[in-house]
Amino acid sequence: MNPQLKTLFDADQHDCRHQPPDNTPAYYELRERNRQRRESVRALLQTGQSFSGEDYFHACIIFLHGDGPDDFWPAYTYALRSVQLGHLPARRFAAAAYDRWLMYQGKPQKFGLQYVPDGERLRLWDVDSATTDAERAAWDVPPLHQLHEIAAEATRQYDLSKISMENKPRWLKDAVQRWNAEKDAGSK
Repeated sequence: MNPQLKTLFDADQHDCRHQPPDNTPAYYELRERNRQRRESVRALLQTGQSFSGEDYFHACIIFLHGDGPDDFWPAYTYALRSVQLGHLPARRFAAAAYDRWLMYQGKPQKFGLQYVPDGERLRLWDVDSATTDAERAAWDVPPLHQLHEIAAEATRQYDLSKISMENKPRWLKDAVQRWNAEKDAGSK
């Protein structure tokens, strides 16, 4: 295991456990630390050293905490490389990175590992209906009905007042409008 990648990963995990509320100075400081860690990982992976499956897993997690598709695609490729090198826990994170990459482009996710606030609850981002539970299982992802249950449980446990919808990205605001219109049409 590469000690530099492990140190970056540990710092990332510390920040995850102590994440400040959205849109605060502390939140923007965390986002900057995340960006700096990604730059450090990029530089380290370009040195030509040999890296283990666990090293690529650490890189994946750091990039999963990125800002957009340009971060989530590398997270996905690092997770795939991790799996190729025998670090099988990375399978689920490959699926999560792929889903996040799709979601941040406003597209339906494949596996169902991403959920978002809609102003009332946390819900699964739209899921491609062609993906089967057997495909999910191959990537260590629970069946779709369990993913909906996980989102419902997260809604019960998470303080939604910490989430401001006003500064969310356009793709999420557009989806919330669409979901609300679908809900209104369904109640008529």
